[in-house]
Amino acid sequence: MDGAHPRRRARRGGRARSLEGTRRSAKGSSVNTTAERPLIELIGVQKSYDGEHLVIPDLNLEIRRGEFLTLLGASGSGKTTTLMMLAGFENPTRGRILMDGRPIQDVPPHKRGIGMVFQNYALFPHMSVAQNLAYPLRMRGISGQALRDKVDRAMQLVRLAGMAERKPGQLSGGQQQRVALARALVFDPELVLMDEPLGALDKNLREHMQYEIKQIHRELGVTVVYVTHDQGEALTMSDRVAVFHDGRIEQLAPPRTIYDAPATDYIATFIGENNRLDGTIEAAGVLQLRDDLRIPLPEAGQGQASHPAGAGCALVRPECVRLADGQGVQVSAEVVDLVYLGDHTRLIARLRNGDQIVAKLGHGTLPSDTVVGADVALGWQSRDMLVFARPA
Repeated sequence: MDGAHPRRRARRGGRARSLEGTRRSAKGSSVNTTAERPLIELIGVQKSYDGEHLVIPDLNLEIRRGEFLTLLGASGSGKTTTLMMLAGFENPTRGRILMDGRPIQDVPPHKRGIGMVFQNYALFPHMSVAQNLAYPLRMRGISGQALRDKVDRAMQLVRLAGMAERKPGQLSGGQQQRVALARALVFDPELVLMDEPLGALDKNLREHMQYEIKQIHRELGVTVVYVTHDQGEALTMSDRVAVFHDGRIEQLAPPRTIYDAPATDYIATFIGENNRLDGTIEAAGVLQLRDDLRIPLPEAGQGQASHPAGAGCALVRPECVRLADGQGVQVSAEVVDLVYLGDHTRLIARLRNGDQIVAKLGHGTLPSDTVVGADVALGWQSRDMLVFARPA
């Protein structure tokens, strides 16, 4: 493990592409689609810190070779604990962790051959950039020209050429994170773990680094497990996203599936923004709201199979809400606020039962008489709603 826990490392063989290795084919996928064994398997993994409460009750997860997998969740959801068990900084209370089919739960961090990137960079402040990158190589017995070549290639990969002699304190936050990324990659690990690596960066730099990390992943083909609470990062960068909730994976799927077809109402409200309408699902396919408001639900085959009668909710994303045009679901509301956001205007309206509806409307779509306090008719297609039953 290379990061905040420097120890003597043992070199292990691997199948990950090296920094000087072959680039991916332009037509290739970033995820291996063959039937080969997953790189990482977590089987029946449990974790308790106090011997009584299980923060991870029963985790089963396969991580495909070459994929970019994001562990997404709120604080305390179990995503970071899972990453720390993969790294070896925490031991599972029960269960097995396999890498290439070999158990590693009892292997110390420095012998797992895993690269690690931390939010706080974890660079050696007294060493230059080149010395920071050389450290994991020296621990693996690499020296001389081979070491210098690997350091040079790593610096070029993260666009730090010419900064070899600078100390971390002389670099910006973004440059320090690039050094941390290069150090995790310089020894050609099969697996790189990233623990909220962009959390300390400002918005513009964070978005730029998202793109850079994804480009590096595509170029090298290394397996990445990335922890974040930022849903934008997860949707932008990942091949698959594992959404954690209360120590369990609530859904594991590609980003588009997570966003468009969330498995539960928790995921639907956690990922992106949704208007939520709570009420009672009637057998006739209608959601009965307070004050006798009735919302027709999508028919079977329009995204969901059926809607059992009883307590439930419907969710519709603000980008699906528009000014009513006589088609689909239509509701009357009062404009509460209008917020100009550059590429769109955010219209916030209140239904007569008090529920709030938010719409994201493009420029030129709002009539001039749409002002705060005015009545407005809003609508959306029935197929754009997500419907969930609520437990009794």
